[in-house]
Amino acid sequence: MSFLVLMALAVAPGLAIAIYVYWRDKFEREPLSLMVKCFVLGMVSIIPAILLELLGTKVFGNYSPDNFFQTAFHAFVIVGLSEEWSKYLFLKGYAYRKSDFNEPYDGITYSVMVSMGFATLENIMYVAQGGFEVAILRMFLSVPAHATFGVIMGYYVGLAKFRQHSLRLRMIGLFLAMLFHGAYDFCLFLNTVSYLVLGALASLIIGVVLSLKAIKHHAVYSPFNPTHLESPSDSLV
Repeated sequence: MSFLVLMALAVAPGLAIAIYVYWRDKFEREPLSLMVKCFVLGMVSIIPAILLELLGTKVFGNYSPDNFFQTAFHAFVIVGLSEEWSKYLFLKGYAYRKSDFNEPYDGITYSVMVSMGFATLENIMYVAQGGFEVAILRMFLSVPAHATFGVIMGYYVGLAKFRQHSLRLRMIGLFLAMLFHGAYDFCLFLNTVSYLVLGALASLIIGVVLSLKAIKHHAVYSPFNPTHLESPSDSLV
């Protein structure tokens, strides 16, 4: 299979998810130029994530699938927290400050753009090494998983922009994204079929369900929705 076809397979899922989330914003869509910048910044966010993971591995050592607690720490903290905090850094430092961020749904939009930039570059790196099989697996597992982490974080970051106690809401978003990311990776790191099927897929499915709920919630209660209603609850879970 040609290198160009592999790269197309690596890039396609992230772009497709980004377009879907952008399309779901039916009432007040964000400037495309800002979307592209957030996507590119998501790619850049892989740099601090890698540095943090290398530092964490150097300080705490690598993990062994036979060591439950060591594997959990590596999945949730060294990988999950490092990657989600790196995405959050660019989401909060750039998109959150923009005047176009003018409704809660925008938190989801910008967060997903950053997440899909991150996931797309990561996908290119893995697919370049692993080939077609890796491209197909990551198309249906890893890239959608990153999207759910982005939606969940963005849901709370979107609320934080227009609520009191915004830091608390942003930290809830970061924590939940790290939690789902860690749970997904933990099941993969254990390197057994049962954990992969039951654990990683269950984590992904729950993340997708919550993500669709978050997207629907912010769309229905958008201030730009002609039938705008006050949200009865801000909680996703």
